Amino acid sequence: MKSLCRSTTSARRSTTKSAASARKGGGARRSKLKREAVAEIFRRFAVENPEPKGELESVNSYTLLVAVVLSAQATDAGVNKATRALFKIANTPEKMVSLGEVKLREMIKTIGLYRNKARNVILLSQMLIEAHGGKVPHDRDALESLPGVGRKTANVVLNVAFGEPTMAVDTHVFRVANRIGLSNGKTPLAVEEDLLGLIPPDAGVHAHHWLILHGRYVCKARRPECERCIIYDLCLFKGKTA
Repeated sequence: MKSLCRSTTSARRSTTKSAASARKGGGARRSKLKREAVAEIFRRFAVENPEPKGELESVNSYTLLVAVVLSAQATDAGVNKATRALFKIANTPEKMVSLGEVKLREMIKTIGLYRNKARNVILLSQMLIEAHGGKVPHDRDALESLPGVGRKTANVVLNVAFGEPTMAVDTHVFRVANRIGLSNGKTPLAVEEDLLGLIPPDAGVHAHHWLILHGRYVCKARRPECERCIIYDLCLFKGKTA
């Protein structure tokens, strides 16, 4: 219990430190939108979809972690197709290690880079058993020390599994943030810092899901569907259509 409390406190400090750093770094200054407009954007997202959910399927924090690792350079739908059968027989680190890398490769071979991903999943499962008692740690540094886990994956796990107001910047979030005027960051980390310093606190937990879903289904890469956008009047994208 003491270990869990220390881990939880560490994760919260990490999130708070990131947000504070973003504010000091001037996240709001890199935004072309005024704070009132930003607040209205997320108010509308909340009205339209009060409880947004990620589209990767999982049954616990461990399978969430595995699913996010597998989703790198792959679609959520493609990952879900492979993991539905996988998670029925391997939903804990112990069961995944018992399954073995060869069988795991066979079960996820429809996913891009499946060989490297299978190796990473087995290795991270072993590390979870050896270093964390088979539990997914509520700690950014511990998560990022796992094979195949980078900042974006850690942010997703901290957000979805532990309710932290983190910002996982994927291609959709990066595009939408720059396109509508929330950020002009040139890297995912710069965009993340901008958003952490700008998004209203009451929208922090759901913000990255709202931006992902908006980018996936409305503000699409090739042709944004501006005609059905709920933030059309607030968006600063010069190429938006009537």
